[in-house]
Amino acid sequence: MLKRTEESKLTNWYFETDRRLLLYVLILIFIGVIFGVSAGSVAAERIGQPWNYFILKAIPFYIGGIATLVIFSTFNRKMVLGMSLLDVAFCLVLLLVTLIAPHEIKGSARFVDLMFFNVMPSDAMKPGFIILTAWFLAKMRELYGENMFLTKTAWRPKLFSWWTYLAIFIPAVLIILNHPDLGTAVLYCTVLCAMLFVAGLPMSVVLGLVALVGVIGVFAFFTMSHVHNRFMAFFTGTGDTYQVTQSVQAIQHGGLLGSGDEAFVKQSLPDAHTDFIFAAIAEDWGALVACVIIVLLLLVLKRLIVNASNARDRFVAYAAGGTAALFGAQVCINLMSTLNLFPPKGMTLPFISYGGTSLLAFCALFGMILALVREDKWK
Repeated sequence: MLKRTEESKLTNWYFETDRRLLLYVLILIFIGVIFGVSAGSVAAERIGQPWNYFILKAIPFYIGGIATLVIFSTFNRKMVLGMSLLDVAFCLVLLLVTLIAPHEIKGSARFVDLMFFNVMPSDAMKPGFIILTAWFLAKMRELYGENMFLTKTAWRPKLFSWWTYLAIFIPAVLIILNHPDLGTAVLYCTVLCAMLFVAGLPMSVVLGLVALVGVIGVFAFFTMSHVHNRFMAFFTGTGDTYQVTQSVQAIQHGGLLGSGDEAFVKQSLPDAHTDFIFAAIAEDWGALVACVIIVLLLLVLKRLIVNASNARDRFVAYAAGGTAALFGAQVCINLMSTLNLFPPKGMTLPFISYGGTSLLAFCALFGMILALVREDKWK
């Protein structure tokens, strides 16, 4: 057995890391592997590929994701900031590439072909966005105090000012909107609003920003045909409701204990291994297992909130809080779309849905959070 008196990097990492959060994430990844085989086999056969087509493609990402999670959790603060800066810089370049030479998948021109695999820059940028935003907010608080949002000095053009941050954030969101990808753009804006609120932005201003995001949504409704069609289908029940109808029917067919070998609805659900994997799980294993997964997702969210609340360093508190906002929002959007409580949006269920970029991004982000929390608590 490892004893705390044994001074080594391994034992220090083991005893100082938030092992519960790490365990929850590893269980979610394991669940993704198991149900990726089940739902992915059906999806593969639908497109004329061998039953193990998707799982073989996913194995390198699962191995890389777990390795990234563990390795990043051993980093120090400086290394986390360095990796975050590289991530944002690289993804900003890739976002520009999507304007010039996008790689289209299923009609979506938001990917970049890197020869060996396709990258979705808006997904890959999430870790760097959270960490650097948290660092920027902590730095602004240090320089300008509690009045950092309203003081004129913080709005003067210089290195550490709100204009510097907005000059990077706004173009990135506009490119994401141009893909078009309203859901991811709104997700970024929502997470930023949550982080600003945690950093002390008055609620009245936060509500104003939320209203602005709503205005963007209304604009998209009238200018983007796919957004208009999805909202009209959701509110009126007409138009293309095939996927959400199949998703709800799959959950109903699963019942309490699941359909097992008699599960068949997922065979007609095109994205059963990605956006609607929760429906495939519910049909295979039933509502009880589906509820266990929801509880596990809530436990991850709870650990993030606890770490944010207990952090001594504002930077760590903002980073953990931002991660909680991102994780919670994405889980809610995915599950609500699956249950037909929200217009369908192509957004993965973290750690469980098939998707290499999403898995690696969340593993990198949670590895960084584990590293920051460990250093904040013990160093």
